[in-house]
Amino acid sequence: MKLRRSMLFVPGDNAGGVSTAFVYKPDSVMFDLEDAVSPREKDSARLMVFQALRHPSWQDIETVVRINELNTEYGLKDLEVAVRGGADVVRLPKTETADDIHKLESEVARIEKECGRPLGETKLMAAIESASGVVNAVAIAVASPRMIGIAIAGFDYLVDMGTQRSDGLEPELFYARAAVLNAARAAHIDAFDVAYGDVEDDQGFLREVSIAKNLGFNGKSLIHPRQVSLLHKAYAPSAKELDYAKRIVAASEDAKRAGLGVISLDGKMVDRPVILNAEMIIKRAEAA
Repeated sequence: MKLRRSMLFVPGDNAGGVSTAFVYKPDSVMFDLEDAVSPREKDSARLMVFQALRHPSWQDIETVVRINELNTEYGLKDLEVAVRGGADVVRLPKTETADDIHKLESEVARIEKECGRPLGETKLMAAIESASGVVNAVAIAVASPRMIGIAIAGFDYLVDMGTQRSDGLEPELFYARAAVLNAARAAHIDAFDVAYGDVEDDQGFLREVSIAKNLGFNGKSLIHPRQVSLLHKAYAPSAKELDYAKRIVAASEDAKRAGLGVISLDGKMVDRPVILNAEMIIKRAEAA
């Protein structure tokens, strides 16, 4: 039950961000070697990211590396750096089929074997950025036991759909959000909502966070450090939610001590998913 509310993008060629982004305390930091880095800076960005991954400052935070697509001249080079550097997770952009994950998994296993990392230690996540990716979301989500999450990339998806964001509830993203979220739940992995591009628009950002939270997303991709605390506060449970969650966990512990197989609270049956949700609510409250 890893807490993944915030996944902060850090351009791989941004020396300051790569060195210090952990101070903003996101749940995960994603070093971006793809779109955020120009072709002429790819090599230097890989070197900076590799050094960061090996530095002790990053040992207490989940590290994610977004590589370029494997069919580009940069993809395998990025992957070598990510796995050999010790990244916790590799994020594959523009994932459209389960075969994309199978190819990635095969290369990751090869590199782990070559560099001595335990087989299976490097986890995977997929970014869904097209109509094809949305249609194949379930197959992608269940493609590998290494998968820890699936994310929707709003801008690229809307370009593929031939539309753009509107104000309000953003109906143009609803189907994709629902499809990605349901795929994640079917695979028992995490789901990440789209990044919000206007870093000065706190109201718009929090409106979108509310949509993601109410739908059930575990968290959100972020493009600026100032969004981290806003997101964490928005995801913090209310006092009423926290109190009820604590009562559920307490009832569960009482039932275990009494050797009971059935848990009841306020006349209602409490099953395992409810207990897990209560534990996550408590975890969010403690983290906030």
